[in-house]
Amino acid sequence: MALHFDRAEFDARRDRLVIEMSERKLDALLLFAQESMYWLTGFDTFGFCFFQCLVVKADGEMVLMTRSADLRQARHTSIIDNIVVWNDRHGANPATELRDLLNNLDLLGCRIGVEYDTHGLTAKNGRMLDEQLQTFAKIEDASDLVARLRLLKSPTEVEKVKRAAKLADDAFDAALPLIKQGGDEAAILAAMQGTVLAGGGDYPANEFVIGSGADALLCRYKAGRRKLTKNDQLTLEWAGAYHHYHAAMMQTVLTGKVSKRHQELFEAARDALVACEKAMAPGNTFGDVFDAHAREMEAHGLTKHRLNACGYSLGARFAPSWMDPPMFYSGNPEQIAPNMTLFAHMIIMDSESGCAMCLGRTYLTTEAAPAPLSRHGLELIVK
Repeated sequence: MALHFDRAEFDARRDRLVIEMSERKLDALLLFAQESMYWLTGFDTFGFCFFQCLVVKADGEMVLMTRSADLRQARHTSIIDNIVVWNDRHGANPATELRDLLNNLDLLGCRIGVEYDTHGLTAKNGRMLDEQLQTFAKIEDASDLVARLRLLKSPTEVEKVKRAAKLADDAFDAALPLIKQGGDEAAILAAMQGTVLAGGGDYPANEFVIGSGADALLCRYKAGRRKLTKNDQLTLEWAGAYHHYHAAMMQTVLTGKVSKRHQELFEAARDALVACEKAMAPGNTFGDVFDAHAREMEAHGLTKHRLNACGYSLGARFAPSWMDPPMFYSGNPEQIAPNMTLFAHMIIMDSESGCAMCLGRTYLTTEAAPAPLSRHGLELIVK
């Protein structure tokens, strides 16, 4: 079997989930997020783009309902013993088959939590689900339940994130010699992703971000490539991924001469990231980390050029995004605790001058100051 954790770890995760379900008085939980299924059982697939559900009962019993294409996938990559296949056919309503499964599990009239907040449950499928369950059981949104359990990493998970961080560093090392006048974004991107894969890593949950010139001010991947000029700016956001665990980095690299504005923006980004590091300690909240970022940006006169969030949790994620909740944004009351893996990014996009400057890396929280997981420092890189 293609399992990346031993059975004892999966059993411990199941036990933690059962305790949480008991505290919420849930008789069952319907999981639709692929990361929840992976965390709990090892089930590894992109088949969540179709209807599939992992039913977890209050006693820890688990039943997966999926399509025939994922039957062998589930058997090979997970600890799930009970797998039910719903049949693809014209006019099929898998929510009806799920209701019948729940009935067979003696859950009629029970209290059932549902993972609604996930790309694994489309609005259409969610409506079908509600139509079938509204008179069957007492339904409540339990989208945060497994997500919060996943926030704190086990020692084995931490090792996977550290392996991912090494791959991220290796990818950056592979890119740096190619960042120069005439350098091709395509070659840079190929070198970075190829390094991660060659190092035993995985595809990330979303595309690497690469953009130079005016595109350096974008925070998302877009199609199209260009070559670097003599005095240019290149923004990269990428992640090492190992067994689906991510460690992200972000950096704007310059070619040629450093403009006064780029120097100002870099100093602001560096100061803000250092401030976030200091705030990223137990006893503080995710909102406190954002406030540290916002204060530094305001001190540098850059409030209108910053974003309204400056990072998020990282872990095992699936497409379309490696971002995990919670995020660093204003007022977020989630407490910082040891053994979280958190990505802080300082993103400054000055559309007035056309200058971009980004700086970010992944941290492991501890009982005191967080430990950066990258071997790279916080210097302005000019090629």
